Amino acid sequence: MTLDSLFEQLKHPNPHLRERAMIELAENRDENTIPRLMSVLNDEDVIFRRAAVKALGFIGVDSVPSLVESLLNSNNVTVRGSCAKALAQIAVNYPDVPFPTEGLQGLQTAINDPNPVVHIAAVMALGEVGSPAFDILAEALKTTDNVAVAVSVVNALASLGDERAVKILTALTNDQSVDSYVRESAVSALSRLEQVTNLNARRSR
Repeated sequence: MTLDSLFEQLKHPNPHLRERAMIELAENRDENTIPRLMSVLNDEDVIFRRAAVKALGFIGVDSVPSLVESLLNSNNVTVRGSCAKALAQIAVNYPDVPFPTEGLQGLQTAINDPNPVVHIAAVMALGEVGSPAFDILAEALKTTDNVAVAVSVVNALASLGDERAVKILTALTNDQSVDSYVRESAVSALSRLEQVTNLNARRSR
């Protein structure tokens, strides 16, 4: 199939055909594939847009520079949110590949994006990156005055399965100066984190 026909197939109503097109685009890409996928991120067609996000996720770390550039500089909130989601997909698809520092820094900056779609997607992406994002998330918790961001960070920390998160979340649950919604989230995050760490401990035995 030509690249043009693969791009057309990203709009296909059948999710299996869309996914096959994404994988083929990732495997047979040329120097125009990433820029073309990036240009789809502000498309009106939601299916097409989401398929482009997933395809960039399949391509992996080579997509990171373009994604970070648009995440930080696009004036279109849909594009910025899509870039954060694509970075999350890269972390999910390539768990054994070190996540680029550039990607981590871009997501860290995006935590302060004025739009909730973007800052929450950025926090969730950092949660997918895992332990390398720990310091960024811990720092965000100290510096943000946005309750929605704080709650997202608490949930992301819980999903890391990182022992260091226990201390931070425990401190939050006991801190009366913290917003009550954030405290409640920390309580439920702690019990979830315990389940994750127990599971990981059992797996590594």
